[in-house]
Amino acid sequence: MLISHSASKFLKRKNSIELGGELIDLSSPAVMGVLNVTPDSFYDGGALTDEKELLSRAGEMLKDGATILDVGAVSTRPGAEIISTKEELERLLPAVSAIRKEFPEALISIDTYRSWVALRVMETIGPVIVNDVSGGELDVKMFETIGKLKVPYILSHMQGTPQNMQENPHYENVVREVSSYLSEKVRRLTKAGVNDIVIDPGFGFGKDIAHNYKLLNHLDSLKVFQLPVMVGVSRKSMIWKVLNTTPEASLNGTTVLNTLALIGGADILRVHDVKEAMEAVLLFHAIKLTL
Repeated sequence: MLISHSASKFLKRKNSIELGGELIDLSSPAVMGVLNVTPDSFYDGGALTDEKELLSRAGEMLKDGATILDVGAVSTRPGAEIISTKEELERLLPAVSAIRKEFPEALISIDTYRSWVALRVMETIGPVIVNDVSGGELDVKMFETIGKLKVPYILSHMQGTPQNMQENPHYENVVREVSSYLSEKVRRLTKAGVNDIVIDPGFGFGKDIAHNYKLLNHLDSLKVFQLPVMVGVSRKSMIWKVLNTTPEASLNGTTVLNTLALIGGADILRVHDVKEAMEAVLLFHAIKLTL
């Protein structure tokens, strides 16, 4: 059962990560708003390719309580097309530059698995969090680069690549195997000089529906790392396939799973819908105050 005594003790953890000399306090769960500047994202593809629309959405997310804005220029949905580094930068740099100019105090994360992209973005707008869905698998220089840049790194688990990850994913024990994978990656990141690591079990990245729910049901097992945990289930197929609906109709299901993730120990919720996620956090916090 997800709601357990061990999980409730886990909720008392306090965490922080450092970005550009400033501490991001995660003692209360934070919300990360998803901004996809891609034409083919699984949920909002093409909606934010216009700068005016992008800034409007970013401003709305910040107003609704987002702590971090996560900007991605490459779709990592199952079967997504591979684009060049040049094309990724042509999408990403104008977007993050516009956000930095319009909202200079906003904390920005970039959703990329390429170290060169991380370097170019930080040369242009300064320190950002790097959210790498591949866990360093798709760029051998990523860990070394993050270690030199001294920025937070979101370490995700993915079996395979976005192009083949949902072709019959298999585990003997998904919880144990994901934890073992993350443990080895944390060791390597620490050796490379990375000081701020966030753990992401990678819901939907090389897992079937049963794998995803098994991981969510054992989310508190990740407390062994004593690192912040991020959960990204927003509008994913693990929700809409179970409910026999669509990503567009999966907001209520997303909120349910976000709440369970908070109970399981999530420190960051990565979401498309910030207002609803913040409401879940506030209600969760009200319960936490009574413990």
